[in-house]
Amino acid sequence: MTALTLSTAAAHGLRADAIVIGVAKGTKGPVVAPGAEAVDKAYDGRLAGVLETLGASGAEGELTKLPAPAGFKAPLVVAVGLGAEPGADNTEDAEDADAGYDAEALRKAAGVAARALAGSKKAAFALPVDGPGAIEAIGEGVLLGAYSFDSYKENGRPAQASARGKNGKAPLGEAALLGAKPRDAAHKGAVARAVAVSEELNRARDLVNTPPNDLTPQAFAAIVQAAAKEHGIKVQVLDERALTKGGYGGILGVGGGSAAAPRLVKLSYKHPKAEKHLAYVGKGITYDSGGISLKPAGHNETMKCDMAGAAAVFAAVVAAARLGLEVDVTGWLALAENMPSGSAVRPGDVLRMYSGKTVEVLNTDAEGRLVLADALWAASLEGPDAIVDVATLTGAMMLALGSRTFGVMANDDAFRSALHEAAEEVGEPAWPMPLPEHLLKGMESQVADMANMGERMGGGLVAGLFLREFVGEGITWAHLDIAGPAFNEGGPFGYTPKGGTGTAVRTLVRLAELTAEGDLG
Repeated sequence: MTALTLSTAAAHGLRADAIVIGVAKGTKGPVVAPGAEAVDKAYDGRLAGVLETLGASGAEGELTKLPAPAGFKAPLVVAVGLGAEPGADNTEDAEDADAGYDAEALRKAAGVAARALAGSKKAAFALPVDGPGAIEAIGEGVLLGAYSFDSYKENGRPAQASARGKNGKAPLGEAALLGAKPRDAAHKGAVARAVAVSEELNRARDLVNTPPNDLTPQAFAAIVQAAAKEHGIKVQVLDERALTKGGYGGILGVGGGSAAAPRLVKLSYKHPKAEKHLAYVGKGITYDSGGISLKPAGHNETMKCDMAGAAAVFAAVVAAARLGLEVDVTGWLALAENMPSGSAVRPGDVLRMYSGKTVEVLNTDAEGRLVLADALWAASLEGPDAIVDVATLTGAMMLALGSRTFGVMANDDAFRSALHEAAEEVGEPAWPMPLPEHLLKGMESQVADMANMGERMGGGLVAGLFLREFVGEGITWAHLDIAGPAFNEGGPFGYTPKGGTGTAVRTLVRLAELTAEGDLG
């Protein structure tokens, strides 16, 4: 992984392969951002004009390369777009204009540059730094943007994930963050948080990108056990015998058609000063064929990503432990492979869930809600202060919100708003969604307590209502449907790669931080 270092060195005297600077979109053309003063001075104050001549406008995601000025030890300058200059938009008030560059703009710019510099040994990032928040954002952008998963192309066998970079090149070796003070406690803390969160988010990406023949429920559980041991987290794995004995009908039903048996994994991070307890529940379908209700051609090629919710929960719990947050966090990973076979659950079957409720299965491709239902009830029995489940649950949510935004549903409006704000704060687009009570009627069953399907219209909301039925009474709960942003089938953008994205990890970590700080009632 790319190493982050803090440096107060002058840009012209730093030995590096490139110097990264920011350029913003001003009202009259590109504007050189703070941090690049030394480079601009070497161009006699004409750097903005030179960039404009080369076609740069300062737009977000834009990247322009030009030779470094004479006297610089680095041979290359990489100018990356930051979007609108603070205050350039007349609709913004003066207070917003004084706030400096948005953290997400810095994060995206650093990510674009880090990806473009794959194969370089060292780059100096001279982006705008006005405090620890900017340092953290740039650090995250570098570490997330430098990510690549090419290990299966090397020697025909899996190697260390993220070992190679763009076009087979190694990722950027070192990023020196200029303007960050190596001895400043706040600056060092910002980098430490960026490293912990980014490494765990990249761990989630690795899991999502791993082929399903290598990431079975058992293999996933083993990876969790190894990480838990390393970071002092207690872990419990329920195998098929324990699941049968405990009556986990949802997980067993979904996993019954596969030769790879299901698992329920519980991770427990506890802090001696914790006053609150959060439970995170993740959908972990390591491959989803749809079961007997088989997916049509063209819909199953990326279904290795159907465990992205469990990966996010796993990564968030480990990140909380690494950061030493003063909150107890329990992660529940409902792991199964949904396959068609003679032992698979059939449309028309009735499952008795861990809660005791019975569910008529009308569509075996609505399986995520079945495994989550068992895990939600297990989490509820411990009486946490709040439960958040994360799942690539419905195509309907993708139709509603597109491929970059996840939906947030909850049984408490204030908690839903808090989660939405936490997601937006860390740069994960999200949108609050309702839970209309009238949609419950569509899940009525003549033979069971309820069915696993309801009205087709509003299918993402129906799934949320189904899950709510398995949350313990009086427990605050929210549901994140990450079906859209969990897996990027298009080209990379900002600090987001093609493939697994690790979405929701940062939201869950931020929620844990806010809870530890007492900012959530």
